[in-house]
Amino acid sequence: MTQTNYVICVDNAGYAASLEARKIYLRLPDEHAEAESLIRIVDESGEDYLYPARLFVPISLPAAAERAFSVA
Repeated sequence: MTQTNYVICVDNAGYAASLEARKIYLRLPDEHAEAESLIRIVDESGEDYLYPARLFVPISLPAAAERAFSVA
């Protein structure tokens, strides 16, 4: 998977309480997790957790959108 800061959830099966399908999430780097086909995401709880990488697609955001997402 290419390194991007954001991903979109394409499937939340089994994780409906934690993930919303078609929602953009912040991805945190975690080489060990990615070696196991997992991805570290800041989910609906506001905390970061590991999820199967197959549930997400990496996306590139325009600079203005990245700034909007980085405002906490």
